[in-house]
Amino acid sequence: MSTKPVALIVAGGSGIGADAARTLSDKGYDIAVMSASGKGEALGNDLGGLGFTGSNLSVTDLEKFVSLSMEKFGRIDGVVNCAGHGPKGPVMEISDDDWHLGMDYYMLNVVRMTRLVLPIMQKQQSGSIVNISTFAAFEPDADFPTSAIFRAALAGYTKLFTNKYASDGIRMNNVLPGFINSLPEKEDRVARIPAGRYADVRELSQTIAFLMGSDSSYVMGQNLRVDGGLTASV
Repeated sequence: MSTKPVALIVAGGSGIGADAARTLSDKGYDIAVMSASGKGEALGNDLGGLGFTGSNLSVTDLEKFVSLSMEKFGRIDGVVNCAGHGPKGPVMEISDDDWHLGMDYYMLNVVRMTRLVLPIMQKQQSGSIVNISTFAAFEPDADFPTSAIFRAALAGYTKLFTNKYASDGIRMNNVLPGFINSLPEKEDRVARIPAGRYADVRELSQTIAFLMGSDSSYVMGQNLRVDGGLTASV
């Protein structure tokens, strides 16, 4: 049984998820990291925790990841749900199969993992789930059609989940990043950002750490933009 809080990072082999794993480790969490590439397994082991290679599209892989985490740590205090890159293209050229795949990548990834950790968190009467969403959830961007559409749906799911389980001490929130410096910079995108730059990935991971911890204990069901002012809506 771990004496530290335990955080599971799904699809955390690189980018925001990997930096969140390092940040949470620095803040005193025991860490378990899962990714399909094998990078998550290496990172989890490097951080002195658990590493696992598997896909968040596979319920079997997620079940194994949760089971191994419970065997090692005995508790799960938080989950960070990241995602890969789903289908893109002109909105009327996306096939039915790709729409379904987009739902798998950007919404059901959260639903699947939440089903598995919910009973554990209910028994503990505590837990925080942080989902990495997108700035485009409420201002759809033609460059990211399946991401924008299914993460708008994720916002609805997050609110319904929170309404039902907040009384059990379990919270869920979404982080909505803009463009991150873990990706190649494009001048036309920088021109859209009032801050005049891409985000440093650490600016996202520090936000995740805030939402995971007790300092945000009354923040729930929210969609927090961390986008340098990219979105226009208030």
